[in-house]
Amino acid sequence: MPFITVGHENSADIDVYYEDHGQGQPVVLIHGFPLSGASWEKQIPLLLQAGYRVITYDRRGFGKSSQPTTGYDYDTFAADLNILMETLDLRETILVGFSMGTGEVTRYLGNYGSRRVSKAVLLAPVPPFLLKTDDNPEGVDQSVFDAIMNAIVADRPAYLSAFLDDFNNVDRFHNTRISDQALQSQWAIAVGASAHATLACVPTWLTDFRDDLPKNDVPTLIVQGDEDRILPIASTGRRLPELIKNSRLVEIPQGPHNIGWTHAEELNPILMDFLNEN
Repeated sequence: MPFITVGHENSADIDVYYEDHGQGQPVVLIHGFPLSGASWEKQIPLLLQAGYRVITYDRRGFGKSSQPTTGYDYDTFAADLNILMETLDLRETILVGFSMGTGEVTRYLGNYGSRRVSKAVLLAPVPPFLLKTDDNPEGVDQSVFDAIMNAIVADRPAYLSAFLDDFNNVDRFHNTRISDQALQSQWAIAVGASAHATLACVPTWLTDFRDDLPKNDVPTLIVQGDEDRILPIASTGRRLPELIKNSRLVEIPQGPHNIGWTHAEELNPILMDFLNEN
């Protein structure tokens, strides 16, 4: 299996697992919490058929990557992505992030620029700034994130089950857009992640990306479900077109957070049309 070493913790390497398939313009798919690169299975075949080179990777602490107890912040996540981009010498890359992965895209462009990037896609985004503060009244109260961390500490497997229900709006889409088996598969991937990483990632959701967004100088597509229960669209996606110069927002009616699975039939044409634009 292919790995790239992105750092060290004591005597152990920190290795990021990746997959690299197909030929053509590279598309890097960056997964959301608490899943892995395997979560893109409804997009990868379409991208390969369209002639793209498709790279997925597992964020440190998740999937098949190493599970260190260090590096759970967006500067480090972006540095991991940069090592992948440079090691594979990717150019004219389309970066596609989902949920937490939108933070990697945004911080990567903020820290490293667009020399290797031609377009960006933000699906169910974390930016611009999720925490409610005096200068960010559209954000979410700190108490919400404190409760999440307490629930993870108390019973991580149970928390992940409840989280994935809201991730997919299971009460609305059970057995129509999300099966029991698909939900079980997501839970198995999530519970296999590092317990430390699962907890440590929650504060990263409160990263302030407002200084990064003006540095995004590539065409950017934002797509979000208007019934996203994980990252409320009023606090996230609807704010971004004013903050990213060459961007546009597409809302998916009744879409939950995990639109890449539950609403792939709606999302995929939107994604492919944007990727294929000159």
